Amino acid sequence: MLRKQLLVVIGLLLLLPLAYAGKPPVFATSDGAIRGYDPVAYFTEGKPTKGNNDYTFEWMGEKFKFASAENLALFEADPEKYAPQYGGYCAYAVSEGYTASTVAEAWTVVDDKLYLNYSPGVRSRWAKNIPSCIDAANENWPEVLN
Repeated sequence: MLRKQLLVVIGLLLLLPLAYAGKPPVFATSDGAIRGYDPVAYFTEGKPTKGNNDYTFEWMGEKFKFASAENLALFEADPEKYAPQYGGYCAYAVSEGYTASTVAEAWTVVDDKLYLNYSPGVRSRWAKNIPSCIDAANENWPEVLN
């Protein structure tokens, strides 16, 4: 009986870090990373474009979708170049010390990096002082996941 209790306690102790691990490093929904939108398309098309289930790539524990084989190949070759900053969480929220979801329409490319925001309204707030927001978000990331 004591051995069985000891095994249960050890099992619970091993699971404890998972319970407090925080949020995943990439914002995702049931549609995949960044709501199933193609991160490369923001650079190549200049607009949000839904990804296709035929072109997927798992990165940082989440499935990214792409609109074309070409975009998938670009991402596979250099995910850091195309992946949204702060795992696709709202850049403004991260600058304020927390995380928030994002929508495809609230985006900006700054210095060849993709930033997403919670909403177009939040994007407007973020856009008023992008350099300071980026500096603050860089300081807060990835600790805000905890």
